[in-house]
Amino acid sequence: MNLSDQLSITAKNHPDKTALVFQDKETSYRELEGAVTKFASSLSELGFQKGDHLALVVGNSPYFVIGLYGALRLGAVVIPINPLYTAHEMTYILKNGDVKGVITMDVLLEKFEAIADKLPGIKHYISCESGADISLEDHKLAPIQSFTKLVQAGSVEFLAQVPTLEPEETAVILYTSGTTGKPKGAMLTHQNLYSNAKDVADYLAINGEDRVIAALPMFHVFCLTVALNAPLMNGGTILIMPKFSPQDVFHITKEQQATVFAGVPTMYNYLLQAAQKEQVDLAGIRLCISGGAAMPVALLKGFEEAFDVQVSEGYGLSEASPVTCFNPLDRPRKPGSIGQNIVNVENKVVDEFGEELPVGEVGELIVRGPNVMKGYYKMPEETAVALRDGWLYTGDMARMDDEGYFYIVDRKKDMILVGGYNVYPREVEEVIYQHPSVSEVAVIGKPDPNTGEAVISFIVTNDPIKESELAAYCKEHLAKYKVPTEFEFLDELPKNTTGKILRKNLREKVKS
Repeated sequence: MNLSDQLSITAKNHPDKTALVFQDKETSYRELEGAVTKFASSLSELGFQKGDHLALVVGNSPYFVIGLYGALRLGAVVIPINPLYTAHEMTYILKNGDVKGVITMDVLLEKFEAIADKLPGIKHYISCESGADISLEDHKLAPIQSFTKLVQAGSVEFLAQVPTLEPEETAVILYTSGTTGKPKGAMLTHQNLYSNAKDVADYLAINGEDRVIAALPMFHVFCLTVALNAPLMNGGTILIMPKFSPQDVFHITKEQQATVFAGVPTMYNYLLQAAQKEQVDLAGIRLCISGGAAMPVALLKGFEEAFDVQVSEGYGLSEASPVTCFNPLDRPRKPGSIGQNIVNVENKVVDEFGEELPVGEVGELIVRGPNVMKGYYKMPEETAVALRDGWLYTGDMARMDDEGYFYIVDRKKDMILVGGYNVYPREVEEVIYQHPSVSEVAVIGKPDPNTGEAVISFIVTNDPIKESELAAYCKEHLAKYKVPTEFEFLDELPKNTTGKILRKNLREKVKS
């Protein structure tokens, strides 16, 4: 089974059920299934074949869903790319990914014009209409096709001609954010994506009655699996938000009777801040899902108290399609924990030799299961480092308690070494975050001639506070070597489009 076949089954069983809602326009499963097949048909007519690589550079919209599933139905390999990337960032991925066609918004065509001479392998650009007054004839790119016209011109009869998709064949290549060096393309197979979507839907009981808010970027694997593929498994409805804003979340929750919200900690922080300023609620939401980064315990408790809804924190990474852990819904949820193994996936904490560590000890988290990637595209050496003896080495430091709940301590590369002592940024951040004047915090290491490294903190406040007050607060709650030697106050922390704090930018700030 694969995502394309599953959509056909769901559409057959629930043809009139609403699959997508976007800007108040509803798309039924019958309409979605037809559009997907027609788009696959037109891609075939343009000369695209099974195995060809197509870039999907589109924001949250039905274009993304139809483009993704249509390309998969043809057997093409989809490479989702952040539309906000610069032309330079896109050039590397498009060249490294051997892309032959690009599906993008008409407002982004100028960006591709600027790099067209570097991308001779791209044979077609498919333009999605944004509503802006843009003429495709004005561009000097390779042939530009209208997405809408391709869907209209396609044939539903193509469904009888779609190629067989083998479980181990690559379906999607997800390029990691590239915090160190160039981005790496994680090759996810049809089995990887299908199994993780099904297992997440089963574990979180996402069913046909659920209406899931897709506020996270669809090109990011968290949204792709949890808020897109998983709901489509059982006939759920996806409420597509073009971009996240607290007010839009409150509005769509009420107007569209949403039942599930998936977000990163930053989003929950913004929602909580909004609730502290005005009377808003999330009535009807049965489950909030958090991932992408560790959620501070103080934020989790504050959010649950404010909105009277449970937050289930989980863990995943692009290389695992992405989910490996979630806090269970039928057993006590533990604040600060990423939960337990989801069905069919095994997590383990090991030492530097790959030997499993006893309960409570900190080591590297490794994972195995049908969701784990087949490797990095054209990077055999990096693949050999990440995949060993059937396990994916995540690079995250973690511990496990005696009930099988896992706790992320920090990224292996983010650990700070102060005078021979290990300092995990998250531990320091958790303490600072509990101060009532702090709304956001990030901690990094800085070279120090005396101790090797020093702890530096970047703070966003909601009330004025002196550095000396924060230092005194930290000294009360942390060992001396863990206390930041510097507190820098910012208006906001640098983040990527999914809301993850960019420590790399903070490190560069410290260097300058």
